[in-house]
Amino acid sequence: MKNIVLIGMPGTGKSVVGHALAQRLNYTFVDLDESIVEATGKTLPEILREDGLEEFFKIEEKVGVELNRTDTVVSTGGSMVLYEDAMAHLRENGVIVWLETPLSQIAERMPLNLTDRGIAAPAGMTLRQIYEQREPLYAKYADLIVVSRDGADGTAREVLQMLRTVGIEL
Repeated sequence: MKNIVLIGMPGTGKSVVGHALAQRLNYTFVDLDESIVEATGKTLPEILREDGLEEFFKIEEKVGVELNRTDTVVSTGGSMVLYEDAMAHLRENGVIVWLETPLSQIAERMPLNLTDRGIAAPAGMTLRQIYEQREPLYAKYADLIVVSRDGADGTAREVLQMLRTVGIEL
């Protein structure tokens, strides 16, 4: 059985939609941001502040490359698409679903200091710049694009409907 791998910007609801999808499918749920916290014993903001962006990227890529699951809904960190090897690995046994959300909605959900949210990006980079950098990568890796607007349960239903519509068997 294939995994469903959710990608998208921070604040798109990957975790809450992932939980709702996992319940509907009777799958397990894995949040790769939580996997990073478990592996390091530090929160994402702590890793970024104490160890730096490059170390965070190494840890995040390793978590993506080493994931070995089936029948799982996977919520990735927003920057997972920066790692070609990790995305290729996640695609091997998964359907990649981009939860696309308008930048204006994402901005409403973000603190002023993006590091406080654990967003991995160079210092001084704005949310718009992060979005513009990652949007082409989300599009590149996505098997499906679902607009995330109607709350977690509505978005989960839409993901399942899209999977059926395009004939993807789980």
